[in-house]
Formats: sequence, structure tokens, C-alpha cells
Amino acid sequence: RCLWCSTLTGFFEHISESITYPNMAADSMEIDDSLYSRQRYVLGDNAMQQMAQSNVFLSGLGGLGVEMAKNIVLAGVKALTVHDTKKCETWDLGTNFFIREEDVLSHRNRVETVYPRIAELNPYVQVNMSSAALDETTDLSFLKNYQCVILTEVRIHLQKKINDFCHSQQPPIKFISCDVYGICARIFCDFGNVFEVSDPNGEEPKEIFVQSITQDNPGIVTCMDNRTHGFQTGQCVVFREVNGMSELNGTTRQITVLSPYTFSIGDTSSLQPYAHGGIVLLVKTPKTYYFEKMEKQLLEPTCLTPDFSKPDAPLQMHAALLALDLYQEQNQRLPGIGSLQDSEVLIKLTNEINKTLVNKADVNEELVKWLSRSARGSLPPLAAAVGGIASQEALKALTGKFAPLQQWFYLDAMEVLKSLDSCSTEEFFPKGDRYDALRACIGETMCQKLHKMRTFMVGCGAIGCEMLKNFALLGVGLASNSGEITITDPDLIEKSNLNRQFLFRPHHIQKPKSSTAAAATLEINPQLKIDAHLHKVCPATESMYSDEFYTRLDVVVTALDNVEARRYVDSRSVSNQRALLDSGTMGTKGHTEIIVPNLTESYNSHRDPPEEEVPFCTLKSFPAVIEHTIQWARDKFESAFTHKPSIYNKFWQTYSSAEEVLQRMKAQESMEGSFQVIKLLSRRPTQWAHCITLARLKFEKYFKRKAIQLLHSFPLDTKLKDGSLFWQSPKRPPSPIEFDLKDSLHCSFIVSAAKLYAAVYNIPYTEKDLSLEAISQIITDVKIPEYKPAEKVCLFITRSSNHMTRFSSLHIC
Repeated sequence: RCLWCSTLTGFFEHISESITYPNMAADSMEIDDSLYSRQRYVLGDNAMQQMAQSNVFLSGLGGLGVEMAKNIVLAGVKALTVHDTKKCETWDLGTNFFIREEDVLSHRNRVETVYPRIAELNPYVQVNMSSAALDETTDLSFLKNYQCVILTEVRIHLQKKINDFCHSQQPPIKFISCDVYGICARIFCDFGNVFEVSDPNGEEPKEIFVQSITQDNPGIVTCMDNRTHGFQTGQCVVFREVNGMSELNGTTRQITVLSPYTFSIGDTSSLQPYAHGGIVLLVKTPKTYYFEKMEKQLLEPTCLTPDFSKPDAPLQMHAALLALDLYQEQNQRLPGIGSLQDSEVLIKLTNEINKTLVNKADVNEELVKWLSRSARGSLPPLAAAVGGIASQEALKALTGKFAPLQQWFYLDAMEVLKSLDSCSTEEFFPKGDRYDALRACIGETMCQKLHKMRTFMVGCGAIGCEMLKNFALLGVGLASNSGEITITDPDLIEKSNLNRQFLFRPHHIQKPKSSTAAAATLEINPQLKIDAHLHKVCPATESMYSDEFYTRLDVVVTALDNVEARRYVDSRSVSNQRALLDSGTMGTKGHTEIIVPNLTESYNSHRDPPEEEVPFCTLKSFPAVIEHTIQWARDKFESAFTHKPSIYNKFWQTYSSAEEVLQRMKAQESMEGSFQVIKLLSRRPTQWAHCITLARLKFEKYFKRKAIQLLHSFPLDTKLKDGSLFWQSPKRPPSPIEFDLKDSLHCSFIVSAAKLYAAVYNIPYTEKDLSLEAISQIITDVKIPEYKPAEKVCLFITRSSNHMTRFSSLHIC
């Protein structure tokens, strides 16, 4: 089908879509695109379907467990069973964002408290709870009902037993265990002996245009215009639209990379000589990963290195946390906060265990000391980060998409503690409040600094919600300490936000993000002071967000979705010498950047390479890739439904009456926009049938007449001055489309465009008007004028350096 037609229809359908929840059948495999659209684009329908058929078991609902529960439910698995045997304690208020003060006072079970709050995150996911004992005597056969088992707050000997059971099943039950002890965290994954991944990196395969292919052994492919191909040796590619060496079309060849611009494809000496054209597309091939049981991996750990400035840290933490497990077995408790004796015992155990390991590094006694001091505590941001990573591994396990973690992941926050060596032991002792878990890690002085902090956060989307949750658990900006969090976001909540912005619920749709997020954050920690605004941060609001405003702040946080806004906030932070925390996501990728005055470079100090602009004639007449058609569709959409209505409205705001306009026209005065307004008035629809007619004529213009005109002006056998064919890669000749009422894509374009025209011109329509019968009747009566292409008026045609066409006067765009 025509790329233009598909692309523009997609735009129209997206904009005209209303916000509704479909009927929720438990076994329905239909994906609710209005909720899952962003995630669907990243994972694909197959992965989404696999998740929607998967059952997950999660044990442990501390700070780490509730993070994973939240993420997994939002992602949209079929069912999640949450398991926990503990009661709510004051300690939990600083780690678990779903536990409230009244839950602690009434001594409720954690699982009973958290379960309904997890369940309301996603109406499509069945959430179950269990408080049954899970120990050495438990019959593990119940785990056969699950595709993935996740353990937190479980001793290592029980982890090994459950891992053995999961690994032995056919097919294996995917197993993940993770823990956070103070400033150290770990994740372990075992997805079975053999685990096949359909798409290891999730990158969209690039289309590469071919400049030439040699008739040789091996045949060498050169990319057009010295564009880099980005391939790797051993990958497979498929060819299409090759002229001359047409035997290659539809075939798959394994490649050997020769340079960033060339690669070989094996013997082509017996093929026809290459003439022109051709597109190469990378073939996604599955990759197999092999996992070992925990029993073996404890002695011979395979560790991912997250921080290359500390290459030994993973193995050092592996030994230290195994020693901590052994300490708990021997003492039935964690090391005491600030206990030097316990710290010495843990260091001794770490050295003993390290000697037994096959893969090991020198023991880091400073790390062990701080692990001993903080093991009873918890850093909420560390739990959030590790919970996010472990949740993503669970989704990989269920979908077979993206390369899995093999097999240990360790993360520490030692950098936070570098300034705490001189603090007294009493700094870390509990006080019986919600910050005890945090205090055990960073001490009372740093807790007070957080409580007094004045923070400005711009944006309350997915990252903004996560930041506010962490601020609440950390006690950033307490009213009693003269702290404050100022947040601003002009947007309203949409249904698609609910998939990743966990502070919002369905009843919040069309309410302001900032004030709704503020209210939800205060439920987590009522002690905060939050000032919620609905303003953009831009030059127009500098009277509100003035230099005086910035000088009262301690830190600025951006949770934005565009570069321009980031650059502006960065410039204001730099000019007022304020620290800036920037972060962003795109698909499966994310970034964070910490900008400190007089210490680091600013956000504006570095810029991404400029995106290559697409020539105007390429968009209008010679689209070669889907990105061209998307931009073309956006331009058409903006013109028809934003730009032209804006011109019309502005014109009548300037000239108050038709009489005034007529008088000025008689006086031959020039009026800006008058030509466009007259044109719009002459074609203005006044009833629903006119909207359908207008849409039908647009279809004829976009998808038939322009193609006919282009082929009339440049027939398929047109040649350039150098004798080469005009229609060769990357230019692709269009194919005119005949409108077909039976084609759902064609009808969808008509209906979506007509609904948008009706919205622009305030024309009512009913459900009956949208029926296929009613639409068909109107379309059948539309008279399509006979079209005769304009005579070819091209004065000269040459090949430019980028293989696009130059012509002096040909109005076909």
C-alpha cells in the first residue's frame, strides 16, 4: 500500500481517537492501544501478547519489591501474585510508597495493605496476594503455575532451592532474585539452560541504499553517498529493488564488514552485472543465551560491569554480600548500625569466602565496612534503580525480546558516603520515624539537608512521577524544615500516560498533571511542602521564574520531553549558578546528567550532531524511506488542521466584520491572509456530507493525481544528461491509487479526515453518519472531475551530488 496513504491515515486516526476503555475480557488478547501505545511501539505486538499471557510470582514487598510490582503491573502481564509475611512498620514509610501511617498504627500485614494499591494501577492485570509461609519445608509445586518467579528479602539457601526447582522445569520457570542492603544491591537471573532472544537490541533495521555491487568473489557492496551502514560481520542482509544483478533480490546473504561504507556478500561472479538501484535491509536473527544455576554461579560468577571506573566492584560486592548472607545465617540478624565488632566479623567472613571463589577480586574493606554499617537501611533511589532493572529483566524473560542480564548485576552507592567518614556513629542510629532506613545509610546531618532542600522540578510525566516518589521517601522539602518542592507542567493527563506515570489513575484523566501529582505525592509523605504550577518555563514566564526565584533554590530538576526546553532551563540554571539534574528516556534507552556549577560542563556545552535535513522536493515528490512519508504527513496535517484555521481566525480577529473587509477590498487595500481566507470560505463545508466529499477529493489529490502528474512529467524511461535513468535509487516511482470502498485503509482515511474537518468547522455528526452504509452513499454520489496532467515544463534535469533532481519550474508538489 502507498506509504503516504498509510502514514497520513495513521495521523488522522490518532488525533480523532476518543479516550475510552474497551470491555475488559480476562482472556482478551486485544491490545488497548490508547493505554499501551508508547510501550507497544518499543516492544511490538508479539511481545505484548506474550506478556498478556504470563503469570508472575513476586515475594517480598519492601521498597525493592513494591518497585517491581508497580513496574510489572504497569507493563501489562496477565496476572501478578504478590507474597509477603511481614507487618507494616514505621521503617516501611521511608521505603514503601504504598504504605501509609494508618497502616503502621493498625499493624496491618504489608501484603494486605499494598495489594489493592498495586491492583488499581492497571485494570487489565489480575493481582493476587499470598501471605503463606515460604521456607525450606514449602512444597514448591505451586510455582509451576508461573512463567517467572522473583524473590526479594529471601535468604540465599532458600534462593538456591527455589532456583533449582525453577531451572529443572520444562520449560524452565524464569528466575530472578534481587536484594538491596544499605548502599549495595544485587540481581541474579537464570532463564534456563537455553534461552532464545528474538531481537537482542531492539533497534529498527536500517535501510541502506546501494551505490554499486561488484561482480566478483567476493562481491563488494558500496553504500550510496558514503553513508555508513552500521553492520557487523556475521550479520545477514536481504536485498530488494536491485537492477541488473536482479538475482540478489529477495535473497539473504551473510556479510563481512570491510569498512564503514562497504561490505562483502560472497560470490557474485556468476550473477548478471549490477546496473543501478538496490536497497539492503538488515535481517534480525535470533540469538541464544545460556544460563547456569545459582549453585554454580555463586562460585564462578558472571558479572556485568555497570561502572568501568570500578571494574573490580562487582566481584568485590559478590564476596561481601555472600559474607553478609553467611553472617545472617550465623547470627539470625544483620550487622548492627555502627558496630565495629560486627564490621570486623563481616570483613573476616568476606576474606574467607573470597578464597573459595573461582572468579574473584581483592577484598575492598572500606566497602565491607560501609555495607556492615548500612545493611539494615535502604536508599530509596537505589531501590528504585535496581527495581527498574530487575523489572525489565522480568519482561525480557517473558517476551524473549532484548538481551538478558548474564547473570549477576551489582550496584553500589559508595560515592554518597565519601563525605561521611568523619560522622559519629550516633548520626546513623534510628529515631523511630519514617526516615530511619535512610538515616542508617547517610546519617542525620545529610537527612536534615534533604529536609531543608528547596527544589524546582520542570515536568510531571513519567520521570517526574518517579522523582516525586523518591523525593517523598527521602523527605526532600519538608514544610517543618522550611523546605519546598515547586513543580510545574502545563499538560493535562491522558489515558496513554497511565501506562508509565504511576501517580495517575483513570479518574484523573483530563486533570492537570502537576496538581494531581502533588496530591498523590503528599499521600506518600504528608510532611512535604509542594507548590504546583501549570506554567511553561520559557522566556514568557521569566517574570514568575525570575532570577530571584532561582536564587532561592538549591537544585533544579528537569523531567522534560524536548531539547529546546532543556536548553532554556539549563541556561537559567547556569546564569543563576544552580545545580541541575537532567534525565530523559527514548524507547529502551535513558540518560541522566548531573550539572554542578563550576565543576561540570552545562547541558548547552555539548550538542548532538545536527539532523540531516530532508530536501523539500524529496518530501513532496521523491520519498524514499518511511521517515520521509511521516514528515510529509505531518506537514499536510499541520497545514489543513492547524495552520489554515489559525490564519482564518487571526484574520477575523484583525478585521471585525465582513463589511469592513469589503470596504478595504474596494479601496484595494492589502490585507494579510485575505487570499487564504477567501479560498477557505469558498470551500467551507456546511454539513457532514460536505466533509466526506472534501476528504474524498483530498484522497484523489494526494494519492492519485500527484502520482499521475509526476509520472507524466517524468516517465519511467526518463534519462538524465549523463544517460543514467532518472528513476533509480534513492528515487522511487510512485504508483497511483484508485479509491476502493472495500479497502479499510482508504475508508479509514476518508472517515478520519472528515471527522477532523467537522471538528474544525464545528459541524455535528451522529453515529449513524459514521456507518459504512452512510459513508458509502455519500462517496458514491461524489463527482470526481476528470484529471489531465499538466504538460511537462521541465527546463533541465541534472544529477546533483546527493542524487536528487534539480528542475527550474515544475509545480507538482
